[in-house]
Amino acid sequence: MELRRGIVAIAVVVIFKIQICLSDINRQSFPKGFVFGTASSAFQYEGAVKEDGRRPSVWDTFSHSPGKIVDNSNADVAVDQYHRYEEDTQLMKEMGMDAYRFSISWSRIFSNGSGEINEAGIDHYNKLINALLAQGIEPYVTLYHWDLPQALEDKYKGWLSPLIIKDFATYAEICFEKFGDRVKHWITFNEPHTFAMMGYDLGVEAPGRCSILLHQLCRNGNSATEPYIVAHNVLLSHAIVVDIYRKKYQKVQGGSIGISLDVIWFESATNSKEDIEATQRALDFQLGWFLDPLVFGDYPISMRNRVGSRLPKFSKPQAHLLKGSLDFVGINHYTTFYAMHNASNLVGVILHDYIADSGALTLPFNGTKVIGEKANSLWLYIVPQGMRSTVNYIKQKYGNPPVIITENGMDDPNDPLISIKDALKDEKRIRYHNDYLINLLASIIEDGCNVKGYFVWSLLDNWEWQAGFTSRFGLYFVDYKDNLRRYPKQSVEWFKRFLKSTQ
Repeated sequence: MELRRGIVAIAVVVIFKIQICLSDINRQSFPKGFVFGTASSAFQYEGAVKEDGRRPSVWDTFSHSPGKIVDNSNADVAVDQYHRYEEDTQLMKEMGMDAYRFSISWSRIFSNGSGEINEAGIDHYNKLINALLAQGIEPYVTLYHWDLPQALEDKYKGWLSPLIIKDFATYAEICFEKFGDRVKHWITFNEPHTFAMMGYDLGVEAPGRCSILLHQLCRNGNSATEPYIVAHNVLLSHAIVVDIYRKKYQKVQGGSIGISLDVIWFESATNSKEDIEATQRALDFQLGWFLDPLVFGDYPISMRNRVGSRLPKFSKPQAHLLKGSLDFVGINHYTTFYAMHNASNLVGVILHDYIADSGALTLPFNGTKVIGEKANSLWLYIVPQGMRSTVNYIKQKYGNPPVIITENGMDDPNDPLISIKDALKDEKRIRYHNDYLINLLASIIEDGCNVKGYFVWSLLDNWEWQAGFTSRFGLYFVDYKDNLRRYPKQSVEWFKRFLKSTQ
């Protein structure tokens, strides 16, 4: 009995020491060259929507449509980074960040989506890129972060038409030509799964297309087919753009190119065979929908079996072009849900859409418990171990490709009753990043996952799509009532210590 107690005591001490070690992480804990940065997108940050030749995107149209945005706001001004990029670049520098992920607005480069180049747009992004480099901050550029030029939506229904492949390739190549001498990290698309599902199945994001029954907000669309058509055209666009970059620019410019995919990690709600299989289907229909074609050349078998003829097919040349069209995989990971088998066919009958096709219900509770502490957003529950599970899954299924965490973060409510002083006390955000980074580090050091960087969403509080200004993800508080003044939250000081530590 005494021996047993002694062994238990030693084990407790060891576990305690490991916990202390892990909770005391900093930049030096990560491999040499690991990149830390913050992330943003043009539509959520820039504002200046009618300046210097920019014309509307589908999100300008959507956000100005009554009833689409929770607080009836729009992004006409957003957080005005178009005019304040030098100030914001200085904030990144002071924090000790290595890199900044931002997106280029297609409508600033081609006012009509194609045709004549808008030189004022080129000038703006040149100034932003140069300002970042002058502060020692590496630009990571996303070519498409949801803001499709409205002109292309009007011309041929945007991502629903194969005509967009050529126009996107032309836009991307101009970006390579104009900025590639300084931009060494390119991301073709941000979260195609999200905009295909939310914009063309549920209709709650731009361009707001759907056909699911009982949905009164959509008048156009087909939720059973359009998400798959959009995804197909996105994948082909990505493959062609990567091919152009590799053949014409990569060797000379010395850069890399990838894509950013959103990943909610799924845990099986029970140990039943049905729920375990449903969990895999949920992953297939989310991450596998895009990463399988980019690694293996085709959609997951579960999607082929369940979607049937509604799922487009790749020709052999297309499959060949897709396979291996990644230098790295960007992962946007925030949260974890339970997954369970959809035993009832009722959902499928009512919805008859992409979500029903998976045959999986994904929820933050399993009937007896909630999966983690809730942030502000309805979908965001804090489950740090989901980060480790996500990157391990990618390692095991996809051959351990280079991974960059291109987004990770949590939000607080924009509560008008809370003083700015109290709003800056974001201990929950500090715990969130600490705990997710602990799990990310463990995946690298203990599991051998090939992770190269970590980007916080987001540098600033910003306009959060259909949530408008109701959600605050920023490390910096933005005072929407006082000329968009930026205030550092406590998490800024935490990151300063984390990034500047040499111990």
